[in-house]
Amino acid sequence: MANVRNLKKDINYVLGDIIEAVYIHEMTTDGKPTPATNALIDEAITAFDDLIRKVNAKGVENKKAHFKAITAELETSAKKLVDKINAL
Repeated sequence: MANVRNLKKDINYVLGDIIEAVYIHEMTTDGKPTPATNALIDEAITAFDDLIRKVNAKGVENKKAHFKAITAELETSAKKLVDKINAL
Protein backbone atom coordinates (compact mmCIF):
# COMPACT_ATOMS: atom_id res chain seq x y z
CA MET A 1 0.00 0.00 0.00
CA ALA A 2 1.34 3.40 -0.95
CA ASN A 3 1.53 5.89 1.85
CA VAL A 4 -1.03 8.63 2.32
CA ARG A 5 1.38 11.39 1.28
CA ASN A 6 1.96 9.78 -2.11
CA LEU A 7 -1.77 9.27 -2.62
CA LYS A 8 -2.40 12.94 -1.90
CA LYS A 9 0.35 13.90 -4.35
CA ASP A 10 -1.16 11.65 -7.01
CA ILE A 11 -4.57 13.24 -6.55
CA ASN A 12 -3.04 16.71 -6.76
CA TYR A 13 -0.93 15.98 -9.84
CA VAL A 14 -3.60 14.14 -11.80
CA LEU A 15 -6.36 16.67 -11.26
CA GLY A 16 -3.92 19.56 -11.64
CA ASP A 17 -2.85 18.21 -15.01
CA ILE A 18 -6.49 17.93 -16.06
CA ILE A 19 -7.13 21.55 -15.13
CA GLU A 20 -3.99 22.55 -17.02
CA ALA A 21 -5.26 20.66 -20.09
CA VAL A 22 -8.49 22.67 -19.92
CA TYR A 23 -6.50 25.91 -19.83
CA ILE A 24 -4.40 24.77 -22.79
CA HIS A 25 -7.59 23.98 -24.69
CA GLU A 26 -8.91 27.46 -23.93
CA MET A 27 -5.69 29.10 -25.13
CA THR A 28 -5.51 27.11 -28.35
CA THR A 29 -9.13 27.62 -29.39
CA ASP A 30 -10.57 31.07 -28.73
CA GLY A 31 -8.40 32.23 -25.84
CA LYS A 32 -11.32 32.79 -23.50
CA PRO A 33 -13.03 30.62 -20.90
CA THR A 34 -16.36 29.16 -21.91
CA PRO A 35 -19.14 27.87 -19.70
CA ALA A 36 -18.16 24.31 -20.68
CA THR A 37 -14.52 24.76 -19.67
CA ASN A 38 -15.50 26.50 -16.44
CA ALA A 39 -17.79 23.58 -15.62
CA LEU A 40 -14.94 21.12 -16.23
CA ILE A 41 -12.63 23.05 -13.93
CA ASP A 42 -15.31 23.21 -11.24
CA GLU A 43 -15.89 19.45 -11.59
CA ALA A 44 -12.15 18.75 -11.24
CA ILE A 45 -11.94 20.93 -8.12
CA THR A 46 -14.97 19.20 -6.63
CA ALA A 47 -13.45 15.79 -7.33
CA PHE A 48 -10.20 16.93 -5.69
CA ASP A 49 -12.02 18.14 -2.58
CA ASP A 50 -14.03 14.92 -2.28
CA LEU A 51 -10.99 12.66 -2.70
CA ILE A 52 -8.88 14.59 -0.18
CA ARG A 53 -11.77 14.52 2.28
CA LYS A 54 -11.94 10.74 1.90
CA VAL A 55 -8.17 10.37 2.33
CA ASN A 56 -8.29 12.38 5.55
CA ALA A 57 -11.26 10.43 6.96
CA LYS A 58 -10.65 9.11 10.45
CA GLY A 59 -11.94 5.87 11.93
CA VAL A 60 -11.70 3.77 8.78
CA GLU A 61 -11.83 0.09 9.65
CA ASN A 62 -9.98 -1.41 6.69
CA LYS A 63 -7.43 1.19 5.57
CA LYS A 64 -6.02 -0.86 2.71
CA ALA A 65 -9.42 -1.33 1.08
CA HIS A 66 -10.32 2.30 1.78
CA PHE A 67 -7.24 3.69 0.03
CA LYS A 68 -7.60 1.21 -2.83
CA ALA A 69 -11.16 2.45 -3.36
CA ILE A 70 -9.93 6.05 -3.36
CA THR A 71 -7.31 5.21 -5.97
CA ALA A 72 -9.94 3.54 -8.15
CA GLU A 73 -12.23 6.53 -7.76
CA LEU A 74 -9.39 8.85 -8.79
CA GLU A 75 -8.84 6.81 -11.94
CA THR A 76 -12.51 6.81 -12.91
CA SER A 77 -12.91 10.53 -12.18
CA ALA A 78 -9.81 11.37 -14.19
CA LYS A 79 -10.89 9.22 -17.13
CA LYS A 80 -14.33 10.82 -17.13
CA LEU A 81 -12.83 14.34 -17.07
CA VAL A 82 -10.33 13.54 -19.83
CA ASP A 83 -13.14 12.17 -22.00
CA LYS A 84 -15.05 15.42 -21.49
CA ILE A 85 -11.97 17.46 -22.44
CA ASN A 86 -11.52 15.39 -25.59
CA ALA A 87 -15.16 16.02 -26.49
CA LEU A 88 -14.69 19.81 -26.46
